[in-house]
Amino acid sequence: MSRVLLVDDDLELVEMMKEYLLQEGFSVETANDGEAGLQKALGGDFAITVLDIMLPRLSGIEVLNRIRKQSRMPVLMLTAKGDDIDRIVGLEQGADDYVPKPCTAREITARIRAILRRTGTQEEPDSLPVSAGELIMWPDQRRAQWRNQALELTSTEFNLLEVLARHAGHTVSKQLLSEQGLGRPLQKFDRSIEVHLSKIREKLGPQEDGRSVIQTIFRQGYQFIRS
Repeated sequence: MSRVLLVDDDLELVEMMKEYLLQEGFSVETANDGEAGLQKALGGDFAITVLDIMLPRLSGIEVLNRIRKQSRMPVLMLTAKGDDIDRIVGLEQGADDYVPKPCTAREITARIRAILRRTGTQEEPDSLPVSAGELIMWPDQRRAQWRNQALELTSTEFNLLEVLARHAGHTVSKQLLSEQGLGRPLQKFDRSIEVHLSKIREKLGPQEDGRSVIQTIFRQGYQFIRS
């Protein structure tokens, strides 16, 4: 039974989500402020945390930042509808995905399931490593190595990089990246992929010629350069 931590000061929404998740077979714990949420997130064995941006005592962004310093646990952010700044900042800090409010418990549950599927809870994970140049990835272990060094990635970064690595030398469309990396269809004006790829490029560093190993192909998508 996957354990979910809900961190939100909207008591009505938390109760609604908790009841729905329990019916769907999840184990659920809750917290109603940032400090309590952070303490539980770092102290409990949770499969995922659902974290609101606007929280008393400690903001959701600060909670996420502190979680990422100690844990790679998936985090789903709840953001204000239309607030692109919060979404981008959350993704930059390592959030795996976001759901804009107002939202339904069914939508949040579906997004949780999608994230958990992407983060290694499949019944039959692919045990074969994925290699592309100096990159090696072990999907079943959620482990990656770049230039003979361990590569620290969030779960969403891992998924996106794995998709690109499996298609190394070929252009991957944003639609395919969204479907296979984020677990959802590409949405209009959604810049999630750009934000995640920017963080991945930063972690990989430049090639000898100064270019990124992940190239943007104008109006087509992205390509991992097989060196």
